[in-house]
Amino acid sequence: MASRPKQAEPRPAPRLYLVTPPVTDAAALAGDLSAALDAADVAAVLLRLADADERSLINQIKILADIIQPKGVALLIDGHAELVARGGADGAHLTGIDNFSAALELLKPDRIAGVGGLATRHDAMVAAESAADYVMFGDGEHQFAATEERVDWWAPLFELPCVAFAHEAGEIAPLIAAGADFIALDFVWRDRRGVAAALAEISSQLRLPEVVP
Repeated sequence: MASRPKQAEPRPAPRLYLVTPPVTDAAALAGDLSAALDAADVAAVLLRLADADERSLINQIKILADIIQPKGVALLIDGHAELVARGGADGAHLTGIDNFSAALELLKPDRIAGVGGLATRHDAMVAAESAADYVMFGDGEHQFAATEERVDWWAPLFELPCVAFAHEAGEIAPLIAAGADFIALDFVWRDRRGVAAALAEISSQLRLPEVVP
């Protein structure tokens, strides 16, 4: 696990990591999702799947892969590492060290393996040493001060990308200032203007002055 160089280059503006609501009907989501990806610089979509049989889950993944990947956006599945290859996704996001470790054989070396639900700093470092592609902070029980502190600790020390989960718009700027490489969010789906309009507005916040670690 490499540390960031002491004389680091200015950190670029973070990109968005869009988290879907639990999906029961991928076709119904496709239009809004496509518009959202056209409205902002989204690096990845994390697909949360509602409970269903395996074949239905694979079909949901394939429908949204056809929307997401042609736009140059990575499709990650929340859990379900065993379905990533079969659905044509780019990787999976696992919650907790044990789930992450159990999924590595299914995902590496060809797929993305991200990890959240990291209760301690030690857990985050273990994930990095175990070939995680990113760590996520703030995706568990919401305590913004703890998320901000964890990002502020991680960003200047480690090269591995850090995803910070923002639960409301007011959290985005502080997480950028703390050094997040990506901003994860799902609250935009509840915006009465529509998800595309919400993401377009948020994109303007990402063009803040570059933060030097």
